[in-house]
Amino acid sequence: MQKSGTVRSKHIDFILLDLISIELAFASAVAIWFNRVSDNLSFYWKIDIAIVAIYVILMLFGSFHSSILKRGFLKEMWQTLIVNSEVILGVIGILFVFKESATYSRMVFGMFFVLSNVYMYILRCLRKVFIQKNFRNGKINSNVIVVTHKDTVNDFLNALKIDNNGLLTFVGIILLDENSDTEIDGIPVIKMNDSFDFIKENAVNEVYILAHGDENGQLSEQFLNMGITVHIGLNMEMASLPNIQMEQKGPYSVLTAAINRGTFGELFIKRVFDIFMSIFGLIFTGLLFLIFAPIIKIQSPGPVFFAQKRVGKNGKIFKMYKFRSMYMDAEERKKELMAQNQMKGLMFKMDNDPRIFPIGKFIRKTSIDEFPQFWNILKGDMSLVGTRPPTLDEYEQYDPHHLSRLAIKPGLTGMWQVSGRSEITDFEEIVRLDNEYIRNFSLGLDIKIFFKTFLAVIARKGSK
Repeated sequence: MQKSGTVRSKHIDFILLDLISIELAFASAVAIWFNRVSDNLSFYWKIDIAIVAIYVILMLFGSFHSSILKRGFLKEMWQTLIVNSEVILGVIGILFVFKESATYSRMVFGMFFVLSNVYMYILRCLRKVFIQKNFRNGKINSNVIVVTHKDTVNDFLNALKIDNNGLLTFVGIILLDENSDTEIDGIPVIKMNDSFDFIKENAVNEVYILAHGDENGQLSEQFLNMGITVHIGLNMEMASLPNIQMEQKGPYSVLTAAINRGTFGELFIKRVFDIFMSIFGLIFTGLLFLIFAPIIKIQSPGPVFFAQKRVGKNGKIFKMYKFRSMYMDAEERKKELMAQNQMKGLMFKMDNDPRIFPIGKFIRKTSIDEFPQFWNILKGDMSLVGTRPPTLDEYEQYDPHHLSRLAIKPGLTGMWQVSGRSEITDFEEIVRLDNEYIRNFSLGLDIKIFFKTFLAVIARKGSK
């Protein structure tokens, strides 16, 4: 049985849509019944807060979104009706307890119930159609590999496909026996020795393992060190694995392990905070654009923004944006400067980089160049706090244990930045700090890093 927290953490988008539906329905009900919204909404604001609070509480302890992508339209209608019925009953219960039931219009609650069902059902269905379309078109990365033996591969694969409903893409199979197969059921068979390169090239998110004896533990540790979520056939004791959760895949019970799996509440609040801060960040970005865009254009003709392909969570490629601080030929000149690289490992850094034009030095020193990344945060490519996304050439040189840095969304700031990034010159130390953050993730740690970053920017520390 899958834990409800795991399900909810995968469907934050539907939770936000539900909340939008509830707010729209409540405002619409008040507007329809009273013809004027402002005065009456100010009177009904306590009820509005109660409705939202009841929904959040019910959602935390319930399973409103379990298998939501696999539900048909008729079943979705029924589930929507259940959700809204529980919410409205909760409101009525609160009003009864506090003897306030006669204070508010019953017609408002009636219309709210009807409209909330309509809005919620429509938004859920539209979102599901959009997600399923993106899965089919390959726009959403859902790449999975299966690791098992020759005698179990067909049954295990069929069970996974039946339960999957087309929402995962099986990109490879690793057989643990000696074999000459090149593909099974249209899926390429890869050798274990080639798995690392295959995972890098195909942005693999998850691996399903059904093996014997000690193989499960060894294989799990290997993939976990790459930052990949591991699902293990429940046929062996796996007590040593971190953050284990149980799931059902057809007739198979599997254990799921990951380097870190935050609770739903933590992930939900983290994403809401990201959205909130990115909106404010983009407003400041617009103001900074008005100030620095003309100077950038004068000192170095070319685009104001610098867009570069970076590697995100589980190898997903995205474009990261910055205010441009280097001359247009910076990438070509980098090869000439590699001998002066002050970093030990895969990253490049040097003092007094000649590729940076004058105002570029200032915006880098003050971290102003980073502000356009709030667009990446709003889109969901990045988070406010995480690990720094590597460039494509850095990623291509990664060893297996480096992939663990990609187990979470990359961040605008992180453990490395607040630990004195200018003083750290060993890439392996950066990897260690990133893993420390991933394995110990909490909202408290995020808040600590955020405020440390703010203080470091004000003091102009850690950036050269």
